[in-house]
Amino acid sequence: MTEPALPLHWPPGLDAARFLRRHWQKEPLLVRGAFPGFRDRLPRARLAALARRDDVESRLVSHVHRRDGDRYRVDHGPLGSRQLARLDRPDATLLVQGVNLHLPQVQPVLDAFAFIPVARRDDLMVSDASPGGGVGPHVDSYDVFLLQARGRRLWRIARRFDDTLVEDAPLRLLAGFEAEEEYLLEPGDFLYLPPGVAHDGVALDACATWSIGFRAPSARELLQGWLAFVEDGFGHDRRYADPDLRRQRSGAWLSDAFVARAHGLLGKAAFDPVLFERFLGTYLTEPKASVRFRAPARPLSPDAFAARLAHARVVLAPASAMLYRGRQVFMNGESLVLSPRAMRSAARLADQRMLPPAAARDTAWIDALYDWYCSGYILLR
Repeated sequence: MTEPALPLHWPPGLDAARFLRRHWQKEPLLVRGAFPGFRDRLPRARLAALARRDDVESRLVSHVHRRDGDRYRVDHGPLGSRQLARLDRPDATLLVQGVNLHLPQVQPVLDAFAFIPVARRDDLMVSDASPGGGVGPHVDSYDVFLLQARGRRLWRIARRFDDTLVEDAPLRLLAGFEAEEEYLLEPGDFLYLPPGVAHDGVALDACATWSIGFRAPSARELLQGWLAFVEDGFGHDRRYADPDLRRQRSGAWLSDAFVARAHGLLGKAAFDPVLFERFLGTYLTEPKASVRFRAPARPLSPDAFAARLAHARVVLAPASAMLYRGRQVFMNGESLVLSPRAMRSAARLADQRMLPPAAARDTAWIDALYDWYCSGYILLR
C-alpha cells in the first residue's frame, strides 16, 4: 500500500506558498523539526546492497587528511565488500543516487515536497557517512533540500566565495572555501540551499543525509536533446534546389527566397512549438541510463487485465516518471494523445502516482495502461 506523504511542519509564519516567494532560488532556509518523529528506514546494510548493483549509481568517497592538504579518493559503483568496509573507518561517505527509483518506502518524503512541480523534481540521494565523512566544499547548480535522517551533520555555507577549484582532484572542490554561516542538523531537520550557494557538510558521528534534488537542464543540454529528437523524426534528406533561380542584382546578397527555401527544407525542425512541447515532455520523463524496469514474468491477458482494473489499484513503478500537457501524456520518454475522459484518469495517475480501482471504459486508455503494465511502468495492487 502506498504510504501518505509525511506532514511537513514549517516554522511559524511560513508555508509552502511563502517559501516559494521568499526562499526558492533566492535564500537558504533552515527548518528545525520539519519532520517530527522522523525515522530513517534505510539502514546502512540496505544502502550497501543498492551500491553493489550495476543498475544503481553509487560512489564511495574517502577523505584523507595530510600535511600538504586534504585528499579525496572516489570509487564508483558497483562497489564490492572490501570497498564498502571503508565505511567502518572514519572520514568515509557512501553516496547512493536515485534511491526513490528502487525503494518505494522513501516516496512519502518526496511527496512532502509536492509543492514543487514534478517536471522540476529529480531524485533522492542518500549520503551515509562515518564520523568525519563528507565530500568537501562544493557548489551545485540546482536546488536541494538536505534532510538529516540519522546522526548529526555540520553544514558550513557561503554565498560569496572564490570559485577556483582544487587542481587534479576527483571531485569539483572549492580551493579557498571560507564559511559565512554554520548549521548543525539533527534527525528531522532540513536545510534548503538554492543554486550557487557553496556548502560543505561534515558528519559529526555516523549519520545519513537525504538530499532531495531538483533538475535544472542547461540551455546546451536542451539544445542537444532537441536536435537529437528532431533528427530521429526527420523523414527525408532532400537537397536544396532552386529551378526557378533568377539573376540577382548583387551576387553576395542572401535572398529572401534562399532563406525561405532553406527554412522549408528543414520543415518542422526549423521550430514547431507543438513539436517542442512533445520533445520536452519526453525529455523530462526519459529514464536515466541505469534504470531497469521489471516486466511481469507472467503478464495477464488483455481481457484479464481490463477486468482487474475494476478491483485493483494502478500504481506507478518507483522508477516511472509521468507528466501531462493538454491531451498529451508523457511516460518514461514516450508520448501518447488521449481522449478528454481518459486524460482525467491520466492526470490523476501522474499527480498522485496511483489510481483507485475503477472500471475503465475508454479503449485507448485501457490499451495504454496494458502496454505500460507489460513494460513494467505500472503495477497492479
